[in-house]
Amino acid sequence: MKLLTHNMMQSHVKGISRRFPLLIKPETVRVVEQEFNPDFVRRMLGRIEYEALQQAMTWLGHEGKLPKDCPSEDENNEDILKAIHHALLEVEMVEGKLVCPESGREFPVKNGIPNMLLNEDEV
Repeated sequence: MKLLTHNMMQSHVKGISRRFPLLIKPETVRVVEQEFNPDFVRRMLGRIEYEALQQAMTWLGHEGKLPKDCPSEDENNEDILKAIHHALLEVEMVEGKLVCPESGREFPVKNGIPNMLLNEDEV
């Protein structure tokens, strides 16, 4: 599961108010190089929750690899854009769990695919 995906996900357990960000408990993490597209990264800057991305990088053992503050969508520094590209698209959790921040409900991640299905009593 790429961190771009994680940044867009939330818990849908009924009766909770704090749904985001899902906590990450990794078992297996990998880094897979992807083609760098600075325009894509710039477009994503306005759509992501930057603090949640920084937290996710910490949970996956990649702390300190992002700029402290979220750059603007007109950022031209290639090193900064590459760091964000790396976080969003190259760092992946292969196996582990996502945890609802309020209910503690765990959602398994297997082969990079999160299973967010709920039981009937959770809907």
